[in-house]
Amino acid sequence: MTMTVHVDIVSAEKEIFSGSAEMVFAPAEMGEVGITPRHAPLISKLKPGEVRLKTADNEEHHFYVSGGLIEVQPHMVIILADTAIRAKDIDEAAALNAKVKAEEALEDKSGKMDYGQAQAQLAQAIMQLKMLDKLRKRGG
Repeated sequence: MTMTVHVDIVSAEKEIFSGSAEMVFAPAEMGEVGITPRHAPLISKLKPGEVRLKTADNEEHHFYVSGGLIEVQPHMVIILADTAIRAKDIDEAAALNAKVKAEEALEDKSGKMDYGQAQAQLAQAIMQLKMLDKLRKRGG
């Protein structure tokens, strides 16, 4: 019998995933973490990046998170993300548009947009585009 851990991925808008996984990978603040069933309890901030789940049927599920928190208990993982999107649902055109707008805002010295906010938006758009590229290379 395969051991699994229950995983909930929730954003401010809605629940994105709820189910069992054999393995969870997440972009924790100090680096990527790999979580298996019976993992020691852990709470960490998340950086923008990819959350990957490997389920018992040997499928992989990919999600983009813009940051948030991860709570790990021996039989449960909860990811509370500011924004969470199934990788296959990322809108490439919107991500490209956001990247261009953020780059323009960074070049605009008039102060219309907060520099830190523009940097954060640029980082999110780049991460989403990288995830799309990785999915294409995997054939998914």
